[in-house]
Amino acid sequence: MTPISFVATRLELPRKDLENTIGLIREGATIPFIARYRKEATGNLNEVEIEKIDSLLKSFDELQKRKITILKAIEDQNSLTDPLKKQIDNASDLVQLEDLYLPFKKKRKTKADVAREQGLEPLAKILMAQNSSNSEEAANRFVKGEIKNTSEALEGAKNIIAEWVNENQVVRHKLRQLYSRTAVITSKVVKSKKETPEAQKFSQYFDWSESLKKIPSHRFLAIHRAQEEGLVRIILEVAKKKAHEIISQIILKGNSSSSTVISEAIEDSYKRLLKPSFSTEFLNEAKLKADEEAIAVFASNLEQLLMAPPLGNKRILALDPGFKSGCKLVCLDESGKLLHNTNIYPHPPQNKLTEAVQTIISLVEKYEIDAISIGNGTASRETEQIVKSIHFRNDISIFVVNEAGASVYSASKVAREEFPDCDITVRGAVSIGRRLSDPLAELVKIDPKAIGVGQYQHEVDQGKLKEKLDNVVMLCVNRIGVNVNTASKELLSYVSGVGPTIASNIIDYRNKNSGIKNRKELLKITRLGPKVFEQSAGFLRIKNGKNLLDATGVHPESYDIVEKMARTNNMKISELAGNKEVLQKLQLSAYISAEAGLPTLKDIVRELEKPGLDPRSEISQFEFDPSVKTFQDLKEGMKLPGLVNNITNFGCFVDIGIKESGLVHISKLANSYVSDVNNVVKLNQEVMVTIISLDEARKRIQLSLID
Repeated sequence: MTPISFVATRLELPRKDLENTIGLIREGATIPFIARYRKEATGNLNEVEIEKIDSLLKSFDELQKRKITILKAIEDQNSLTDPLKKQIDNASDLVQLEDLYLPFKKKRKTKADVAREQGLEPLAKILMAQNSSNSEEAANRFVKGEIKNTSEALEGAKNIIAEWVNENQVVRHKLRQLYSRTAVITSKVVKSKKETPEAQKFSQYFDWSESLKKIPSHRFLAIHRAQEEGLVRIILEVAKKKAHEIISQIILKGNSSSSTVISEAIEDSYKRLLKPSFSTEFLNEAKLKADEEAIAVFASNLEQLLMAPPLGNKRILALDPGFKSGCKLVCLDESGKLLHNTNIYPHPPQNKLTEAVQTIISLVEKYEIDAISIGNGTASRETEQIVKSIHFRNDISIFVVNEAGASVYSASKVAREEFPDCDITVRGAVSIGRRLSDPLAELVKIDPKAIGVGQYQHEVDQGKLKEKLDNVVMLCVNRIGVNVNTASKELLSYVSGVGPTIASNIIDYRNKNSGIKNRKELLKITRLGPKVFEQSAGFLRIKNGKNLLDATGVHPESYDIVEKMARTNNMKISELAGNKEVLQKLQLSAYISAEAGLPTLKDIVRELEKPGLDPRSEISQFEFDPSVKTFQDLKEGMKLPGLVNNITNFGCFVDIGIKESGLVHISKLANSYVSDVNNVVKLNQEVMVTIISLDEARKRIQLSLID
């Protein structure tokens, strides 16, 4: 089996495109680079398709590695035959592979092993042949040594037969089909924990049954978490009678004197070996599937969050609100540099409102502030009202930003390195301000799990979660592009081909040389050789440099194409860029070469039409209902504006301007059936919701988008 055949059976894509894409991945090319600059080779595959190929390649490599281990283990036992080796070589998945290995797998001493040591394997073979006239007579010949009577002999033989049934590939295949179709997952409360506060959070799963095939990922993860915390027990079952029928049809050859013994062995095998094995296997598969779905939801939310519109290079006054401890206030320049910090105390118990307002007005004027960013935590609405009541000389934009994860950043090593002389309250306020100017640049400094989106992210495979989220961050960073002269180490680290070490080297180089003047200069940076340059150059932007193309997504390998386009039209590149009329009339077929086909040429033209354009949308201000500040202000039937702040498989959560977000269940998203929440709403989308129920004790709000 080859990597290409392995991937081809799982993805319906042209073989040539697969071969080229796999070749690029094996050469070390990144997904953003392949998707953006190698469209001719891949048949214009997008990032998602290339990521699937990359993931399948990793699965193939894991499978091959496991095959080598298994072949060696069987060979060491002198049990490897040519037919078995061929079966192992041709195995297309881990389940099939592990079934082949099962008879040779080292395990703790079993009942069957004891019976073999007692010399009962010949008896088991006689019984399995199912042509003996009398099983008692056959067993009687083995009554010797440790075996005191025929009952003991038959019991030992049954243990051996039970193990053979368990290792029978046909049996396992048929039972696996039964479990796939009909397995039911049941959860039962642990009685001693039923009344505890921890268990009450999972009360709906105290006596729950559902088809394993149909259970949603969020529900499985909830039940799984309850079991992990020792609050419920999970049982997985299929119809016992049907399972026995399947096994009997394969093992029994008709009525014989040994049929009863074999039937008893089948029952024992199913209860003691097969059922626990398949229960573990299918629950593990369900966990993997639930993990994948939860990770996909988290990744989708993270992508939307990272691609949120930036305010841009503006001077910002940022407020981290609070009551007793006051509001931390910082002023930042256009690049996010900290200019000033102080505290104000407009709220109880200090109530220094006049002094706080005067401080804000003074700082707005002194530092020529363009916009004010207010964190959405405790005292946010109260602080927002105060700021909006101030009459500034100039037009000041006021925004409330999601501060989830700001405290994580403020206590991190990254924050300490950026602001060694500031305490965590200052760092947190700076993060709130920078999130307004460029959400992506700030959020890459924070562990995505702390950003506050997703579902059950702490319950899923943390390795797979990190890998997926790192891919999402990388794709977003490279989709937007990075200013090589201002980007942080964290942001540069996500650029295609760069990584933390080269990111540090880039910063060291630009500090020593008063910035990087052009893309060619990148090759002077330590460890940034031709391969890294190829992967990264198109995503590293140099603003206000001598070469206009250095600020665009046009890769240096295509500069000569742009020069040819400009010469053809008797223009300079600076005259061609932005000239839509000329660009749209270009006969692109005239510029096709072995290296650049129509997909690349179209990308070049799009870049030249709007050189260096940020693909993110423009930011807009949003107003919550001013009459709603706390849970007590809510009433059923009330219609309120809100912002979608989290999306799950079962619905979306909406910020309506108070501490608690409300849930719009998937059934309340639209008048028609909704299969995917993302088809109806997006993160940060402005919506109008209706309150349909309130649970004050648990502070739960049920909302509807249906008018």
